[in-house]
Amino acid sequence: MDYAKFYESVDKLQAHFIDRLRDAIKIPSVSSEAGRRADTIKMARWIMAQMKELGVEVRLKSLGKEPGTDLDLPPLVLGRFGNDPDKPTIMVYSHYDVQPASLQDGWDHDPWILTDSNEVLHGRGTSDDKGPLVNWLNMLEAFQDADQEVPVNLAFFLEGMEENGSVGFRTALEEEASQFLSDIDAVCLTDVAWASNTQPTIPRGLRGVLFYRITIRGAQEDAHSGLFGGAISEPMTDMVNVMSSLVDSRGKLLIPGVYDAVLEVTDEERESYDKLPLTPEALDGGIGGRLVHEAKAETIISKWRHPSLSLHRIENLKPGPGATTSIPAALVGKFSIRTVPRMEASEVDALVRHQIETKFKQLQSKNNLDIDCVHQSDWFYEDVDHWNYQAAIKAIERTWGVTPPITCEGGSIPIALDMKKVLKKNVLLLPVGRPTDGIHSVNEKLDKINYFNAIKVYGSYLGEIAARWQGK
Repeated sequence: MDYAKFYESVDKLQAHFIDRLRDAIKIPSVSSEAGRRADTIKMARWIMAQMKELGVEVRLKSLGKEPGTDLDLPPLVLGRFGNDPDKPTIMVYSHYDVQPASLQDGWDHDPWILTDSNEVLHGRGTSDDKGPLVNWLNMLEAFQDADQEVPVNLAFFLEGMEENGSVGFRTALEEEASQFLSDIDAVCLTDVAWASNTQPTIPRGLRGVLFYRITIRGAQEDAHSGLFGGAISEPMTDMVNVMSSLVDSRGKLLIPGVYDAVLEVTDEERESYDKLPLTPEALDGGIGGRLVHEAKAETIISKWRHPSLSLHRIENLKPGPGATTSIPAALVGKFSIRTVPRMEASEVDALVRHQIETKFKQLQSKNNLDIDCVHQSDWFYEDVDHWNYQAAIKAIERTWGVTPPITCEGGSIPIALDMKKVLKKNVLLLPVGRPTDGIHSVNEKLDKINYFNAIKVYGSYLGEIAARWQGK
């Protein structure tokens, strides 16, 4: 592969590549809104048309109806580029749906119109995940403009429900594992961001998640606090006591036994975290959060290496308008636990239930308690010595001129583990954007240097894979 010639084509086509992203951004493909479902499907068809123009053999795979509705699920976009038996085949995963957005949310500009100013691209989906997805199309066009062969075969597997629970994805993945994906050699997932705000990083791991709903029911109806306060068992008092027994104000889990399976952090590991190029802004995502720990290493450990428990909200099942002094009859408390390697979800679940039930029993409450784990995903940890990761590391070195630190992500991407379990292949997490891009928030952005360099990283990554494949 002639890297210099490929890079030259990327630079030459920059204006065209921004126009392509602009066309993608203006389609409001919000999968979580029924009124935007037609737009989400339109986005799939736009991708298919773009792929066909670039010579990709592409089709849409129907996933049927969304459960409990008459809405069609957004289809999977399945595309094949190249079928050379002497080349490796890389599965590319990305998603074309986005989070909701409107000017009323506080955006400085229309979120569906790409804004290009001060070397920054603003718009919903620029970083998550239309920018990274569109760059695969840009990469193919850059190879063609440079009159070069794409170094590997590609199998695109693009979904439109990632922001809405990836409904239908696991079933479709299992169906296609022995068909469309039967010959893949590795996976590349471009739905993550750098850990640092100043240089590229590559994550090897993700935390798992267990999401809970606690329901506490008392009287049949809300009660007047002046008439019944002190006389009846109050669900809110119970809920506050139960939820405060799970975690302290510094993030330490109070559930006995929950840390037993967690590997102890070594001195060498702690020292390596101190050396990572992570600023306080990168560690708090640029949102102005008050970091609990003073030392950088301790913050990183709390985000990557240790489990965490977050209390999300307490909801009145019968909310009323305005201020009220009533005693709620029934409440739902929501919280989640992020798990790390060696923590078994079933064991964590048993510990959580025991803690809640024990605390509730101690309260001697007359109310009723229900515990429901409504979502569960295991942690993910990948082999970075595999040629798939090594090729990506070298590609970033070529493009950015730095060796990317290997990191972990505090969040969870269930589909990464799905692909690992179903396909039994190495799954690379290849970041494009920065932690301060504001994904899922107002004024989402992607720096232009990240946008264009990602195209170069993609192409270099494929070139490095081909070089390693020939040497096998």
